[in-house]
Amino acid sequence: MSEPVNVFQQTRKHSKTGNLTFLSQQVSAWQKLTKLIQPLLPQPEQWHVACYQNGILTITGLNQAMISQLAYLQKQYITQLSQLEGLHDLQKIYVRLRVEPLKPQKNEVMPKVLNAETQEMLKSAADCVTDPKLSQALLRLASNKK
Repeated sequence: MSEPVNVFQQTRKHSKTGNLTFLSQQVSAWQKLTKLIQPLLPQPEQWHVACYQNGILTITGLNQAMISQLAYLQKQYITQLSQLEGLHDLQKIYVRLRVEPLKPQKNEVMPKVLNAETQEMLKSAADCVTDPKLSQALLRLASNKK
């Protein structure tokens, strides 16, 4: 008789492959689990399963209010979720805030040609500076040469 396969527990067959196969299987299983639990958790939130091991389900969300609600009503959700296939041993839910990466802001582009007043101010500043390299840089900037 063979033991049931637990996709969340590492087996010896993955030790030579650098655990890449094992990690890929875990991520795939967690994605499937995310789809199963999503409709049962507080809405409107996009929950993601981050880990499920030893009866502890770790999920992430973007909305702090929804996270607090889920943490507060954890026992009711454990009762509901433990009825799902693969979550029969669920004992605890850890809920964490997921921070979305910031979108890079577009760099402000300087105009190609400086107006006459700005060019004069730069030339005047170049005359006042005692450092020759800085003075040359200001003059180059004033003349719009790279």
